[in-house]
Amino acid sequence: MSESRIGTVGIVVDDQESTPQINAILHQYADIIVGRLGIPYRSRGVAVIALVVDGSMDAISGMTGRIGKIRGVSVKAAVSRR
Repeated sequence: MSESRIGTVGIVVDDQESTPQINAILHQYADIIVGRLGIPYRSRGVAVIALVVDGSMDAISGMTGRIGKIRGVSVKAAVSRR
């Protein structure tokens, strides 16, 4: 079993049409999401999602990798070293 890590994931959504895909992926990884904050930044035409995660590197990487493949979405993760 992989060691659990705590981290943050930042998601910037430039294409609002991608929101259902993002939400579906986040729902699949709900077991590693500790907290979620979503902010629609209407004046810039984007949305920002901040996540606190606690899970294996495989799970965190799997989630961010799938989200990163969605058109109009940028994602970055910062994870504890241990």
